[in-house]
Amino acid sequence: MAHREKVEKVPSEFGRLDIHSVEAEATQDEQENGERMMDSTWSRKGATLSDKSAREEFGLTQQEIVAAIRAGKLQFRENSMHGNPWFRLLRHEVEALVLEKGGPEYLRKKKLQKEWADLKREARRLKTRLKSIERRQAELSDELGD
Repeated sequence: MAHREKVEKVPSEFGRLDIHSVEAEATQDEQENGERMMDSTWSRKGATLSDKSAREEFGLTQQEIVAAIRAGKLQFRENSMHGNPWFRLLRHEVEALVLEKGGPEYLRKKKLQKEWADLKREARRLKTRLKSIERRQAELSDELGD
């Protein structure tokens, strides 16, 4: 089976970049199974993140993300919201890039910081919800004459 060259256009603040990748040889069944598995990876909750989230969460720069895409280290899907293009990246590939860049301790620290921020946000949400419930309880108590 011959290699097929696939060219994808990648938007960024630097203009459009050509990304060239060569598909590996595979049988038709292997290719279909791989595509199905890859589609499930892209659709699984938490398995992807935007390039902006990757920059914020892992301290990467846009240049590092684009360079990793060019080098074939990151797969992407191009999305657009309100006319603004962005990349959807696979989280495990971004984590592998960060591991390579900063080492295991750096990756561990970034993951802990993310978990801490998520827990803080959830606690704030729950406090707000609890206040709302307590207000409603007080209203109902007043109406019942307790």
